Amino acid sequence: MDHERIVSLSKRMSRLLRHAPERVGLTLDAAGWVPVAEFLAATRIGRDELDLVVAGNDKRRFAVERGPDGVERIRANQGHSVPVQLGLAPVVPPERLFHGTGAAALESIRATGLDRGGRHHVHLSADRATAHRVGARRRGAVVVLTVDSAAMHRAGHEFFRSANGVWLTDAVPPSYLDVLGAG
Repeated sequence: MDHERIVSLSKRMSRLLRHAPERVGLTLDAAGWVPVAEFLAATRIGRDELDLVVAGNDKRRFAVERGPDGVERIRANQGHSVPVQLGLAPVVPPERLFHGTGAAALESIRATGLDRGGRHHVHLSADRATAHRVGARRRGAVVVLTVDSAAMHRAGHEFFRSANGVWLTDAVPPSYLDVLGAG
């Protein structure tokens, strides 16, 4: 399967597992899981294609596992706008985390900080390079922000780490942000 097909399927799977499962008649359980067999039937994606997307996704957006009932299931690791409980336990973050964005959003972020918008959490990266790649998907020049996550944690903010290593928190107030610059 060519790279463009994998990217296209990954985007479609993300949309369905994070935002609009009802578009193909799927119902996610409380933790965001859906049986693989139901997902394949509803999406008309082949099992080989699904396996390639899950294994080949550089962001490890998806998890496939056997549930307690023995049924194989799939979910998105984070980024949902539909109600789910990912079952993540709070963890102590590293001293600094990073967030990549477009320069056009910088004024607003400086004024109000980072908020989750329509998603469950603000997404943060453990390193600048990853944050830069995320920001590059935005329009305009890339800006990488550093987050004083240690100070946030000391102040009572909770952090979570998804299965694919993305750091999550409810919001980042502007006082915990510093601009590293355009990249």
